[in-house]
Amino acid sequence: MTASGTSDEECPPMVTHDHLAELPSAANGARCGRSFQSLGLMSKQYRLTADQIKPLAEGHGGCIATDMITVDGYPVRFMYREAPDNDVDSGWRFMSGFEDDTYMDAPANHAVYDVNTIANYDPSIIPFLDAPEGSAFEKAPESERFLAVTDWAPPEP
Repeated sequence: MTASGTSDEECPPMVTHDHLAELPSAANGARCGRSFQSLGLMSKQYRLTADQIKPLAEGHGGCIATDMITVDGYPVRFMYREAPDNDVDSGWRFMSGFEDDTYMDAPANHAVYDVNTIANYDPSIIPFLDAPEGSAFEKAPESERFLAVTDWAPPEP
């Protein structure tokens, strides 16, 4: 349930392709008890601008990525796919590998994006986007290639 009394199912996910141009309308955000400022989206200075986003990996749906990727410009060094949260969610989660628990516990440090947006930040994720749920990949410090992670599982909801 949102602050305005609407259910989470009635509110569309915040999937962004070019960060601001395709965000839900302000009226829809208000109906869902959300504001762009409360989501931290208006104050973030993204590393890529909307006109720098190219169609590299369209049609994969939404994902969650940390600001260390989209704001600070770190490459993706850890990615995993869990069961999607809704019909738009791909289940992909992208991190730089430098996030600690405190960072990850702060909702303002990550957001929902179109997978294509994150592919523009780090195209090396593209070959892995069709991997099944439960997949996890990381880049070792001495490597720039993703390797499958077999001794890790996503956190329980």
